[in-house]
Amino acid sequence: MEESNMTVGRLSEPVLHRLAQMLDNSKCGWRQLASAVAEHSKFRCSESELTSCSLQVLSAAGSPGRTLLALLADRSCSLVFLLQCLKKIDHQEAMQHLAATVLEPLRITVQPQSQEATLGVSVVLTCRASGPPGLSYQWFRGKEEILDETGGTPELVLCPLVPAHQGHYICRVNHGENCIFSQWAQVRLVHSAGFSQDCSSILFPASASGLRITFQPQSQAVSEGETLLLQCDAEANPPAQYQWYHNNVPLPQHKTRSLKILCVTTEQRGQYKCKVFNLYHELWTDPATVSIGPSSITEASWVKVDRGRDSKEVRWSTIQVGTHPLQQMVNPTPSAKNFYATGKVALLIGNLNYFHHIQLCAPISDVYELTNLLRQMDFKVVSLLDLNWQEMNSAVTEFLLLLDKGVYGLFYFAGHGYENYGNSFMVPIDAPSSYTSEHCLCVQNILTRMQEKETGLNVFLLDMCRKRNPNDDLIVQPGLLKVTANIVFGYATCADAEAYEVKREDVSNGIFINFLKRRICEDEKVTVMLDRVAEDMGRCEITRGRQALELRSNLSDRRSLTDKIQTSECSASHSACNLQWAVAHVLPKSHFIQFDCGVTVQLGFAAEFSNIMVIYTRILEKPQEIVSCSAHLTDFPENVDVDLKKSNQETLLDAGGLLLVKENIPSPEVPSLFTRIGSLQRLKRDLTFTICLLYTYSNMDEEVQESKAVSVGKPLVSKLNLYEPRSPHTCLASSSLDLDTFDVPECSPFPEA
Repeated sequence: MEESNMTVGRLSEPVLHRLAQMLDNSKCGWRQLASAVAEHSKFRCSESELTSCSLQVLSAAGSPGRTLLALLADRSCSLVFLLQCLKKIDHQEAMQHLAATVLEPLRITVQPQSQEATLGVSVVLTCRASGPPGLSYQWFRGKEEILDETGGTPELVLCPLVPAHQGHYICRVNHGENCIFSQWAQVRLVHSAGFSQDCSSILFPASASGLRITFQPQSQAVSEGETLLLQCDAEANPPAQYQWYHNNVPLPQHKTRSLKILCVTTEQRGQYKCKVFNLYHELWTDPATVSIGPSSITEASWVKVDRGRDSKEVRWSTIQVGTHPLQQMVNPTPSAKNFYATGKVALLIGNLNYFHHIQLCAPISDVYELTNLLRQMDFKVVSLLDLNWQEMNSAVTEFLLLLDKGVYGLFYFAGHGYENYGNSFMVPIDAPSSYTSEHCLCVQNILTRMQEKETGLNVFLLDMCRKRNPNDDLIVQPGLLKVTANIVFGYATCADAEAYEVKREDVSNGIFINFLKRRICEDEKVTVMLDRVAEDMGRCEITRGRQALELRSNLSDRRSLTDKIQTSECSASHSACNLQWAVAHVLPKSHFIQFDCGVTVQLGFAAEFSNIMVIYTRILEKPQEIVSCSAHLTDFPENVDVDLKKSNQETLLDAGGLLLVKENIPSPEVPSLFTRIGSLQRLKRDLTFTICLLYTYSNMDEEVQESKAVSVGKPLVSKLNLYEPRSPHTCLASSSLDLDTFDVPECSPFPEA
């Protein structure tokens, strides 16, 4: 049975009847449930519907609770959501009834083990079970229930051990009317020299309780963008608990045997160790040193991704062990050049969620990692995901307006593409199934427009397929390219060839980015750096003969992406466009919402991409008479992308944030609820939503709700109005914003304004 997909309407009549009986009361019943489900507007009942529920008491067979459940069934309310709402109103009986009906059955996961111990020591018997929420434990010695303070817990403690403790023990795990028994475990009293070799306590000869680390975390070198995995293990009685530390600072979210950090950056370098402890003992592992270097590919699973038409996947694998990237790094040679940039800007577009074509995996992590690397070289980076044709065209136009005298510009695209008659085309997410050039953006047309600028350097990187499109016979005639000696075109693959992705456990990368991120920060001429990337790809057994970087360049100067910035005077229009672009990447300031009940809620903001923002809510202050409260966000505009199932989550991962980590949020130790908002480029008005505060007073059973509407303006790239058509030579800065009214702060990858 798929519990996550089940709705209230699929419950049997006996289950609904019993559930309705439990809800037909005034203290913790259907009215409180109606308030809880109203958190989502879809399930909010009108006054007339609530009145209809109330009037059911006038009928002998009427049931307000049954009527409310029928309303929820009509709106396809899931059982998981219903269970969460019952938990919120603390209706334990209804929770247990529903959970026992639809959730996993009771199951013993840790059985108590027989033990032999000496007089006076501590013996701990452990039994753990999985199943619905609200499990309870009962320990028995023979037929006699143990009623001391640990007899109703998963761990029965016999301390100090006396002759009366000898015997056979069993644990019963209860959930409502259901129960399950553990296996029997015998406790025997022995002399200090008389331990049995088959006794589980032989691990700890000094006493029946103990702790011993059996596996230490290992020092390692990890490449940027890869996954860091550290492990330790211990044998313990009672079972061990774990807490990981990074540079002597505890990591609150890492409390298991394994520490796993996705998409590591240089911030994660340093020493890691784990505190292992139980009820009686505490030990520390040896420190493990983690170094972070440029990325490489050694052992991986490769998936061919035709980022064009009729995409298919073909998998290869290798067990060839490569040299670690830290050993392969090339020491930069001293530079004799004196080139500099008047500014550095980059536009990165990753399209993965196509409407009519195969979904891609790698663009999200490729854009994210390239963004971080370019920011290290002082590029002002705009990173956008999932753009339609109009949004791509507008974004490119805005980017071109930033290319002025002496500016270094870099454009990167990852997604579906094709090449016909020497022209390359980037496919937007809304392209029809049989797309042609009129549905796509022509790379050569963009390059022609780039040449109109007196730039210091133009780098154009295309991470897409270059196979021919049989549906498109039109020959596009772009303008003639000028001889400007400052343009570099880099294609992830050759003409009429396909692109590939490397599959990892949690995130995917394109092959091109896997090799590029090893080299891109080298202080070398751009073409030299890209040549080395091509050589690296050519030496890799998996990519050889399948994907090869193609480089086209007329760059004559020895210009590098690492060149310093030296500002100079520029035109007023270019200054206005620069300011417009900077303003379009400022997050809203933190909001502090004061409710009538005395609760203060903070709204904070963090950027994952230029068009994806995370909002987190925190309870900062609450009166003592309020025993519980939570703040949820609802009623978002329809044109932004908010997954209601993943909104108001306790972790970023649950909220859908695969790459943004909690440490990038200010004060990550403070409990927060996270909501991820995408497609901000489609926001036509100020971002408005409702913050709902649910709280309970100590002397009241009913939950109280307060709501306030919040407007945070147009965050991040939404200020650019990319949904509007663009004239090729018009900057929005002259029309849509009064630039003198803005105080633009410095922007960081994950700022909190």
